[in-house]
Amino acid sequence: MKLKVFLLACVVFFITSCGSNKKVVSTSPKVLKAPEVINTPVTEMTPSDLPEIKPIVKKVQVNSDKTQAYINKFAAIAIREMHAYKIPASITLAQGVLESGSGRSLLAMRSNNHFGIKCHRGWKGKSVTHDDDEIGECFRKYKYPEVSYEDHSKFLTSRKRYAKLFQLKITDYRGWAYGLKKAGYATDRKYPNKLIAIIKKYNLAQYDLAGKQPDEVVEYKDDWEHEHQAIHKVIKGDTLYSIAKRYKMAVKELKRLNRLDSNTISIGQDLLLE
Repeated sequence: MKLKVFLLACVVFFITSCGSNKKVVSTSPKVLKAPEVINTPVTEMTPSDLPEIKPIVKKVQVNSDKTQAYINKFAAIAIREMHAYKIPASITLAQGVLESGSGRSLLAMRSNNHFGIKCHRGWKGKSVTHDDDEIGECFRKYKYPEVSYEDHSKFLTSRKRYAKLFQLKITDYRGWAYGLKKAGYATDRKYPNKLIAIIKKYNLAQYDLAGKQPDEVVEYKDDWEHEHQAIHKVIKGDTLYSIAKRYKMAVKELKRLNRLDSNTISIGQDLLLE
């Protein structure tokens, strides 16, 4: 009896061990594990973590000569101020161009201040802060640019340090340029040279003659030989050759200064001499 039980147990063991060696193939579908997402705060990202972004470049059309446009706009106002306050229109325009960046500076666009005039003691009008020699300085603010031009005239005529300038002839823009620097209008050592360069380049001296009588113009021409005359008003009988010879310069240079394409000139025309 015991022998039969032993044999039966051996058979069962053999069958069980053979079945365990067979590979079991599962028909159930595989489940893919999702990749782990790392939530990195934006503030902790490095530039390499960020996608490359190509800048969008917009084409901007730029006026080739905004300075000339500025002069055309304010020349009449500068002449008006010259007759009222005896300040050369050429100086006023040159200062406006230089101080306001031809009307494009932040101070000019923001507060219509075309001459960089600070508040100073006694100013009761509106003001705006602007960084200049120091941070957050007080500058005058105007409703219109024209008011800025008028205040510029009043500013120069109301301060004793500029009094000597009004002893100069209205045509002496050089004297005015150096006088403004000496009186402390600007700290830039090259301020006079910059004003003179603007006056020459854009022929601003012509506006200093606006509204003058013929006899005054003749006196102005005679003064050139002794002082700072920079313009010749064409009279009957003048030619480019005779004018150039009179002022000891070449005809070619005279034409270049006045942007002349031919030798034709007309009576009453102002010719720049330097």
